[in-house]
Amino acid sequence: MNTIADLLRTEDIIFDLEVANKRQLFEEIGRHMERKHGMPQAWVVLSLSRREEVGATGLGDGVAVPHARIKDLDRIQIAYIRLRSPIPFDAPDDQPVSDILVLLVPKQATEEHLRILAEATQMFSDQAFRERLWRCGQAAEAKKQFDAWPLIA
Repeated sequence: MNTIADLLRTEDIIFDLEVANKRQLFEEIGRHMERKHGMPQAWVVLSLSRREEVGATGLGDGVAVPHARIKDLDRIQIAYIRLRSPIPFDAPDDQPVSDILVLLVPKQATEEHLRILAEATQMFSDQAFRERLWRCGQAAEAKKQFDAWPLIA
C-alpha cells in the first residue's frame, strides 16, 4: 500500500516556493496548512521547529522530510514542496535541499507515522523517482508520480 499517495492531495503539492531558510519554509508550510486545512499556523511552525531541534530531517540527495506531531489534529496531512532555490537543511551529505515532503500527524499516530517516514525514505532514495518528479511542471503530474511509485520502471 502506497500510504503517501493515498494521503497526498494535489492541492498540497507546491512548486517553486521561494524561501531562504528552514524558518521561512516552516512559516510557509504553516500558512498553507492553515489556509487549506484549518490548522493553526503557529502550531505547525512550532511543532516543525521543535522536531527539527531534536535532529535535522534532511535525508540527503536534496531531500528533506520535516515531520511533527500536531496537537488536536484528526488526520495525517502530507504536502510536497519543491523549492525554487535549495536551502541548507543539515542533511547528512551536507547538500542543500529543494524537495520537501512534509508529514504532520496526530499525537497518537505513532506506528503510522513511522511507516510513512520509512516509505518516504525509500521513495526519495529512488533516483529515478526523484528525476521523474523533477520533470513535472504541474501538481497533477507530480501526483501521478506519487500514485505510481514504485510501479514505474
